[in-house]
Amino acid sequence: MDSPARLRRRLAAAAAASVAVAVVAGGCADQQEKYCDAVKDHQQELGEVLGGGAPDALLQALPIFEDLADEAPDDLRDEWKTVIDALEGLRRALEDAGVDPATYDRDHPPDGLSQDEQEAIDAAARRLAGQDTVTAFSGVDQQAKDVCGTPLQMG
Repeated sequence: MDSPARLRRRLAAAAAASVAVAVVAGGCADQQEKYCDAVKDHQQELGEVLGGGAPDALLQALPIFEDLADEAPDDLRDEWKTVIDALEGLRRALEDAGVDPATYDRDHPPDGLSQDEQEAIDAAARRLAGQDTVTAFSGVDQQAKDVCGTPLQMG
């Protein structure tokens, strides 16, 4: 049988462990709640941007995605990073080529676009449309629906 002092130490240790678990769990819940609030706050704007059908809609949505990524819980950080990195890669390739993303037409490239610039844009577009990026976006969209009860876009 434990002495009263030893029993108190064991109870104090158990209580401290319970508090630590509650703090960590509460932090996760707070993080999830903040993320869901951000998803809800951006839903209409994101729906308008993505639903408008503009050729550069995803690039227009990049600041919104970056904000959501900043608020995302740890289990979504990798997925958001994949999406944002792909979008930033395309944005950079277009900027480096001096091409307007809203008017760029791969089949009819603007005068003065070099073969290297076109290949860089094509590579960035393939990455954006690639399985890793599509899977990552699908994951963050599904999580927004399942956990937050809010799709990333309306419609």
